[in-house]
Amino acid sequence: MLIRSKRGWELPDSAATPESAFLTRRNMIAAGMGLAAAGISIPASAQRAADAPDPTADLYPARRNERYTVERPLTAEQVAASYNNFYEFGGSKQIARAAQSLPLRPWTVKIDGMVEKPQTIDIDKLIRAMPIEERVYRFRCVEAWGMTVPWTGFPIKALMDMVQPLGSAKFVRMETFDTQPWAPGMRSPWYSWPYVEGLTIDEAANDLAILVTGIYGKPVPRQHGAPLRLIVPWKYGFKSVKSIVRISFVAERPMSFWERLQGGEYGFWANVNPAVAHPRWSQANEELIGGGGRVNTQIFNGYGEFVAPLYKDRQNERLWA
Repeated sequence: MLIRSKRGWELPDSAATPESAFLTRRNMIAAGMGLAAAGISIPASAQRAADAPDPTADLYPARRNERYTVERPLTAEQVAASYNNFYEFGGSKQIARAAQSLPLRPWTVKIDGMVEKPQTIDIDKLIRAMPIEERVYRFRCVEAWGMTVPWTGFPIKALMDMVQPLGSAKFVRMETFDTQPWAPGMRSPWYSWPYVEGLTIDEAANDLAILVTGIYGKPVPRQHGAPLRLIVPWKYGFKSVKSIVRISFVAERPMSFWERLQGGEYGFWANVNPAVAHPRWSQANEELIGGGGRVNTQIFNGYGEFVAPLYKDRQNERLWA
């Protein structure tokens, strides 16, 4: 009878790595190497948290506000999810994969400045305290392309009611996270981080201005600016700062990210106007991303009835840059 002794390097079938884990090993290794190079260790609890369901997922899909209707079809979800600007993760439109390194929990938002009730609040507590709803908006990029997107979020006015700005507060300053090793675009030396944007108090209080927490009936993904971003649909998209960590009510007009970098082309107001060209291209029409062809651009991106009164006494400003 042949007696075979198992050699030390042999393992039973039960010890084999599952096929699914084997096939995704490259992504896990790449993520781990990037963080290790930055001197960051990832505890097992943090890795498990990254894969955990969104704590607010039960709030979606939210009720749609039918006041805001759009005359064109929605942009396909997969198109919107793969064509994004998020300079913290790179300068191309295909940053969705890189943005998956963005850690979403824990996440807090600091609300400070000229308010009666300054606070730092956990994102999940904030979302559950707000009246979230879905709104279908046109989205117009300064690069002359557009989408139609079902955002879920809440009016900035609801946040203002919570913290109660003082009468001396004239502007709202918003910023995203500062330089982080998991955000490769932040290594670019020609940008001044963090990304900062601002609105006047009356712009922020307008019902159209919302803080977004979801999209397409689900919590907002990382590449769209999770877990909290701004949407002001009558302005060019660069105004809609992503992944907000701080909201400050201030007396002086803040210097925004692109205004600081190239103020001659990207100003504070950035309202959409087809009659005012960008210095390097026309704004008269836009390409609908996803195969919708080209359409004529509308002043204030079609929202003039809601926002034009905000600017009747500001005609001496560069409202369209």
